[in-house]
Amino acid sequence: MEYTEYKDMVLTCQDCGARFLFSAGEQRFYAKKGFKHIPKRCPACRARRRWERLNRHWHTVICEACGTETKVPFLPKGIRPVYCYECFRRLQGKAT
Repeated sequence: MEYTEYKDMVLTCQDCGARFLFSAGEQRFYAKKGFKHIPKRCPACRARRRWERLNRHWHTVICEACGTETKVPFLPKGIRPVYCYECFRRLQGKAT
């Protein structure tokens, strides 16, 4: 999002379909923070997602690769291996 002139924009939320204002002031703030994309969600849906992230229930599991105890934001079904963050990133790098 690289603008030299900022103008109010009316956007549509991808989650709820509501129209919301992305003001010139917000655009300047986004640019100052280095954000490259315009918001896809209205302020209410952004707040809801933030709240859900903060209140997520974490489950304790043992990493399949290194055997350390770790926490994941989902309940494993036992069908696939579960990894700690470090092992997951390491294995993900090998797949690319």
